[in-house]
Amino acid sequence: MGAQFDGNLRRDDLLTDTPYNTYTRAGLPPTPISLPGLAALQATLHPHRPMPCISWRAGWQFGVSATLERHNRAVNKYQK
Repeated sequence: MGAQFDGNLRRDDLLTDTPYNTYTRAGLPPTPISLPGLAALQATLHPHRPMPCISWRAGWQFGVSATLERHNRAVNKYQK
């Protein structure tokens, strides 16, 4: 969306036809939308032992908690 993007996605943004707008065009964009960082690549190559976790979302906030207690605290924090 360029340098003029202020972080607020508006309906007009969703309706503007560009090669990267997957709301107005079928299929994938012409190039990747983003690139993974070094830490993501290293984590893929050298994963740690899997850990049980619970994911949550509250509005625009998203997180992962290792225990149900932490999950409940995080959800309560972001839902208030």
